[in-house]
Amino acid sequence: MTHVATIRKNQREEVRVSVDEFKGRKLLNVRVWFEAEAGEYRPGKQGIALRLDLVPELVAAIQEVGQ
Repeated sequence: MTHVATIRKNQREEVRVSVDEFKGRKLLNVRVWFEAEAGEYRPGKQGIALRLDLVPELVAAIQEVGQ
């Protein structure tokens, strides 16, 4: 896993962006992590994983929202 960014969502959750490998393929993983206990964070069910070749489409969609 290659950590790319962490975005604070609220007091108990953060969004982590990483590049992971699954079955030999690299994926962009954007997942919500939550504080479980004593400052320990765990991945939640909320999130997406996309093939890296789809990242430009995701970026374009996000830029469209920002206009």
